[in-house]
Amino acid sequence: MSPWGLRVTHRRQTVPSPTALSNAAKACKGFHSAMYTVPFDVPTLDYAGALDKLGSTLRFGIQPMLESVEDMLSELGDPDLAFESVQIAGTNGKTSTSRYAQAILMGEGRRTGLYTSPELMSYTERMEIMGRPVDEGAFAHGISAAVEAGRRMNQRRTSAGERPYDITEFDLLTVAACVVFAEASLDVVVLECGMGGRWDATSAVKSVRAVAVTGVGLDHTRILGDTLEKIAVEKAAIIRRGRGCVLGVGTATPDSVEDVFLTRCAEEGVEPVLVRPVDPKDAEGEMHPGVPRDHAGLPHAFYRIIRRPKRLGFPMELSVAYEGERYLELAALKPTYQAANVACAIALVRSYLGNSVGVLDREALYDAVVTCPTPGRFQLLRADPPLLIDACHNPQSVQAFLAAVRQIEPDVPARPTLLCAVLADKDVEGIVGLLASEFPRVALTQTSSPRALPHDELARRFSDAGAAVCGGYPTVAEALAVLCGDSLVACGSITLAGEVAALVR
Repeated sequence: MSPWGLRVTHRRQTVPSPTALSNAAKACKGFHSAMYTVPFDVPTLDYAGALDKLGSTLRFGIQPMLESVEDMLSELGDPDLAFESVQIAGTNGKTSTSRYAQAILMGEGRRTGLYTSPELMSYTERMEIMGRPVDEGAFAHGISAAVEAGRRMNQRRTSAGERPYDITEFDLLTVAACVVFAEASLDVVVLECGMGGRWDATSAVKSVRAVAVTGVGLDHTRILGDTLEKIAVEKAAIIRRGRGCVLGVGTATPDSVEDVFLTRCAEEGVEPVLVRPVDPKDAEGEMHPGVPRDHAGLPHAFYRIIRRPKRLGFPMELSVAYEGERYLELAALKPTYQAANVACAIALVRSYLGNSVGVLDREALYDAVVTCPTPGRFQLLRADPPLLIDACHNPQSVQAFLAAVRQIEPDVPARPTLLCAVLADKDVEGIVGLLASEFPRVALTQTSSPRALPHDELARRFSDAGAAVCGGYPTVAEALAVLCGDSLVACGSITLAGEVAALVR
């Protein structure tokens, strides 16, 4: 039987430990007695109106400043101080690490929120409370509060003879999320950086207690810089005095990149935790070429892959050792590249919790890892015929994706058809060069994103790279209508993963 069509559940059945049950009870009761409320009347938008407002801000682009977000939060009475938070940056792996961190914190009895981007199907996916997207009403209320705060802020600036701020989509979303989370009386919020770190809107949040950087790759080069080192500088800016810090395996190479992070840590008086594989093979696709240096004087989180999945739906088993703590027999129904993200999330949670707890509850941790959803990350949407999506969108994430593909099916002719779409502002040549020879047939399409590369141009580039192009389709819907009877792997952009997921759900 084809390895692409199998789905099984893990053999292990767990019963929550007494500690886990106690933690869950505490989570249900909540730790906060005071409820945050917006300090002024808010003209409430409906969900459609909130989306229209977000859309109207796109033209302002990305501004290298945090003052607008800081002032909006201040206008709202600092909702970001109503909860504690952890912040995660990185080119690849930050979304999965964020989700694992949220799940682990929930297992420890914390009332949690998650702020992530981009969404796959609905904007509400960007804000989660206790593992579930907020409803449209809460989302619209948050946007309404952020819009009104921005209006008041800019009215005051105009009255003072100052230029009003250009408020971006991500500014509004970040402020709105802080309002939603504050009103929900949460304990801790996991903040995923949208881009970079230094000027990312999440960096205006004042309650960050610990940070993690998963890795560095060449992405968003127009904004962040055209070298790994320049991009590392932008991401390292989230490391600040008084915060815990975890450096993921993707920050270990090359030496020049790691030096950026270690220098920043030294300047801020922060001792980082380094995530490292016991076996270098377990970091395949996660690091740039090079051999990680030994830093015996720094704390480490070591991970080892015990068992690799040979079929879709088979578990990866791993262990993680963190500063004298050992978490054995963890399992994830995921490809092996997620092992580094699991280890990074464990280290981040322990860095955040500090001495407030002993070792993590092992049964709760097992349940958190094995059940944690990672939408759009090597996700099997349909079993027969199999349809797999992956949100890889730059050469480094494509390399990790292909490493997982090779484990499942080493024989290229036996693999499914590839359906690919790429955004024009990405490293198209790098993505095409990696994918062209890895699938027996390649079909090209383009998403609804205004940044999408035309499918005929993408087809030309795949043909030039030697791929067996079997068709081109102007929309994802047309592609799926024609290819609905084929085994498919869809990858190349986050928007492609989202549109495919929306069409087959």
